[in-house]
Order: sequence, then structure tokens, then C-alpha cells
Amino acid sequence: MKARIYYWSLTSALAGFLFGFDTVVISGAEQAIQAHWNLSAALHGFVLASALYGTVLGSLFGSWPTDRFGRKATLIGIGVLYVVSAVGCAFAGGVGSFILARLIGGLGIGISTVVAPLYIAEIAPPAYRGRLAGMFQFNIVFGIIVAFLSNFLLKDVGDNAWRWMLGVAAFPSLAYVLLCFGLPESPRWLLGRRRDRAAGLAVLRRISPEASPESLEAVAAEIIAASHERVEEGPFWTRRLRVPILLAVLVAFFNQLSGINAILYFAPRIFELTGLGAKAALLQSVGIGITNLIFTFVGLWLIDRMGRQTLLYIGSFGYILFLGLTSWAFFYGHFAIVPVCIFGFVAAHAVGQGTVIWVLISEIFPTRHRATGQALGCFTHWFFAALITTVFPSVVTAFAPGYVFLFFCCMMVLQLAWVWLMVPETKGATLEQIEHQLARE
Repeated sequence: MKARIYYWSLTSALAGFLFGFDTVVISGAEQAIQAHWNLSAALHGFVLASALYGTVLGSLFGSWPTDRFGRKATLIGIGVLYVVSAVGCAFAGGVGSFILARLIGGLGIGISTVVAPLYIAEIAPPAYRGRLAGMFQFNIVFGIIVAFLSNFLLKDVGDNAWRWMLGVAAFPSLAYVLLCFGLPESPRWLLGRRRDRAAGLAVLRRISPEASPESLEAVAAEIIAASHERVEEGPFWTRRLRVPILLAVLVAFFNQLSGINAILYFAPRIFELTGLGAKAALLQSVGIGITNLIFTFVGLWLIDRMGRQTLLYIGSFGYILFLGLTSWAFFYGHFAIVPVCIFGFVAAHAVGQGTVIWVLISEIFPTRHRATGQALGCFTHWFFAALITTVFPSVVTAFAPGYVFLFFCCMMVLQLAWVWLMVPETKGATLEQIEHQLARE
């Protein structure tokens, strides 16, 4: 793999680092924020969730700038949103301006889940597309760990430590903006959306400088021909796109119905139910974070070797095993195995769904509809993330924890059936080959 393609992909994937950092950094500041503005419990919850609302909006409308202005310009715009959000949070004079700043950061997160994996998929060679696009997820996990470390280092800087915790994100965000100016535009956007053959060929030449002019012309011709087919020229909501639409919706749906966000966000509450309350914070921020990072790396190493479908099989079996054991442990009082089961669950997620979701959604749509399809999958993901995160505390209070984990386990049995019956293998195929494979009359 050429170093320049790896560098471009890594630069785009750093949007995931900012995503992970921004999502978690609030955890170290939330108590100080509540005390600073004397927030009620209801308003405090709204303040904390404001970024998530922005994320849902960003994922819903992220396809518009991605298609209208291009992949590169949208990536730069994401960095600008992160800078504005970080500075706005650091200097917020009131709770209203703070909510607005967090909402702006959430918009950046939502749009980044649309454009960053999509951009990587469009510039990456088929043999390396999985691990390159999967770097977005790896950077999310890495950003989460760095946010925990940053909060720890800044917690004693004074009464305004919470402002430093949130404002420090402006520095990596600004660096990201500057790095994105060095990216080339996606050749598939230039050829398929903008119809600029000369500019598209110029980028293809930068991607493969050793290729002959004839072979580059052939690649460009294939992209342009695909963009003129009925599936490209027609509307998004059409029968011919029913397979990729269902795949995008269901991979995001099952991702959240595994319970991953509920377990990550409410790990202390879960561990407290087992009598391990004193160790909850450590188990969440260190044990779960490191497990997630290590096994995400394993997933990246495997995705182009074993394929997307195989990793989803591995993740599904791991989900069923560890969720089932957790349910059994709560029903029969064997609480000692719960932390091990939670770590096993996180490992299964990291290798399977965590690695595959952004890669698969970015591969399965035609160029003309790729941004819209990515937005659909991202919106589904964030909608169910918000829904499950909102109802989980009430559900775990109303029902015995064993039933909650049994529900998640049953949903993963359904995922296993879905992977077996519907998910295609896209390993090693070009985006145009995948398009023809999934197109239906």
C-alpha cells in the first residue's frame, strides 16, 4: 500500500479521533458544570445530551454538504465545527451558549460519520479498503482513551479546570483543519458527481502514479459509466437500491440493539448492581477502554483478510455468548463473572460490528447515492443510540438486569440470522463491482 494513500486515509480518519474525544471529554466536566450554573437534574441531562442531538441532526443532513461541496471541503468544515465548539465551551458565559457550542460539536460528529469513512472508501484500493476505512472506528476509540487521560491531567488546574478540559480540543481540531487542506478531492466525486474528467484523472494519477495513462482512462471510464446507469441516475428511494438501503439500516439497528452504548455509558451502574461500585470508574475508563482499543486493532488487522461477513459472524457469536452469560449471572447471582463478560462483550463488538459498520455502509451504495446512504445508516445508528441511552436507566430499574441482557442477547441471535441470510461479502471488490452485485431490478 502506498504511503500517500495511508496518509490521506489516516488524515480523514482523524475526524474519528475528534469524535471520540468530544463525546467523552464531557464526562470529566459534567459535575463542575452542574455546580457552576446550579443546574436542575432535568436541565443538566439536557445539557449533557445536547451534543447527541446535534449528532443526530448532523448525520441526517450530512449528505448535503458532502455531495454539494465535495468530500474534502466537508472534512475541512468538520474541523472548523470542532474548533468553534471547543472554544465556545471554554468561554461559554451561560448555559445557553454552552448548549449551542455542544450542539455545534455534535453536528461535526454526525457529519464526520457520513463523510470520513465515505472519503476513505472512495480513494482506497480494494485490497486495503476495509482496514483503511476501519481506521475511523479505531480513532474513535483512541480519542475516547485520550479524553480520559486529558481529563485526568487537567483536573487539578484550578476552578476553571472544566473549561480547560473542553477547550483543549481546539488544538487537535485546528491541526486537523490544516491537515485536510493537503488532501486531494475524491476522484469518484469529481467524475461521478461533478463530471470533471480532467480533475478526476489528475487525482487518479496521484493515487497511482505508476499506472499507464490507458489504465487510468479505463478506471475513469468505469466510474463514469457506473454513474450514468439507471441505479445512479434514479432517485434514492427506489426498488433497485432496496438491498443496500436495508443493509445500511439493519447494520446500524443491530449495532445499537446489541446494547453497546448502554453498556459503555452505564458501566458504573451495571457494576454497582454486582457489588463492585467502588471499582466502577476504573473498570469503565481503563479496562473497557483498553479492551476496546486492542480488539479494534485486531478487527482492522482481520477485516481485509477474513472479510466483513466473517467478522460479523465472530462478533455475533461473541455477543450471544457473553450477553447470555451476563444474563445468567444476574439471574443466579454469579456476579463475579460479570466484569469478565462485559470485557468479552466489548471485545466481540470491537472485532465485529465496531470495525465493520462504517466500512460496510461506505461500500454498498453507488457513487451518486453514497453520501445519502451513509447519512441514512448514520442517522439510524444515532437515533437508536439516543433512544436506548435515554430509556436504559428506566428499563434497568423496571426490570431485573437479567431480562435486559437477555433481550440484547436475543437481538443478537436475530443479527446472526441476518448476517447468514442477507449480508454479502465485499472484501477485495471495487466499489463499482459491489454496486453491480447489489443492484436489483
